[in-house]
Formats: sequence, C-alpha cells, structure tokens
Amino acid sequence: MKVFSLGEMRVFPYEQREKNVFFQTGEFKTRIIELLPGGQMPTCEMASHVIFFVLDGEVKVTANSETAVLKEKHCLISEPATISMITESGARLLGIQVIKA
Repeated sequence: MKVFSLGEMRVFPYEQREKNVFFQTGEFKTRIIELLPGGQMPTCEMASHVIFFVLDGEVKVTANSETAVLKEKHCLISEPATISMITESGARLLGIQVIKA
C-alpha cells in the first residue's frame, strides 16, 4: 500500500510532464497536472482510456468533439480520444492513464 498527499506534491511544467508521474505499473500511470491561470494542456492523442479528477479549480476539457467544464471534485472518464484542456482560473488535477493491454 502507498499513500500520496496530492495537494503537497511538487508539479513540473508541461515540458517536463513525465516528472509529474508519481506511480506507474504495467496497467496504469498516475500524474499530477497543474495549469496556471490562463494555462492549457496542448491537444494530445490518447491511445488509452484516461481519467481526470479535479482537485482544485476549473477546466474546460475537449475530448474529440465533446466539451465539458469540470469543477472541483468532478471526474471525467474518456475512451481513447484527442484531448485538450484549458483553464481561466487555474486548476490542479489527478490524471490516470489506463495502459491498453
């Protein structure tokens, strides 16, 4: 068993996003995502299912042609998709990528 304090984890910028992965197995990997006010996650092709849980703040997520606003304590689960994310006020999220078997 491992316990993680998500609110206290250091977060690196998008260009160093692999440093934000704090746990990984053959089936999934978890990371902290932090977007500053006005920040965005560039469009990326996700070949696997993803889960985003908003710890703090608010983001607008687009998966393929669907868009949703996620607020604190909201969770999005997506099939493989083209995903982008933007925030006006800033946000901190938990991201889980399910590795395709």
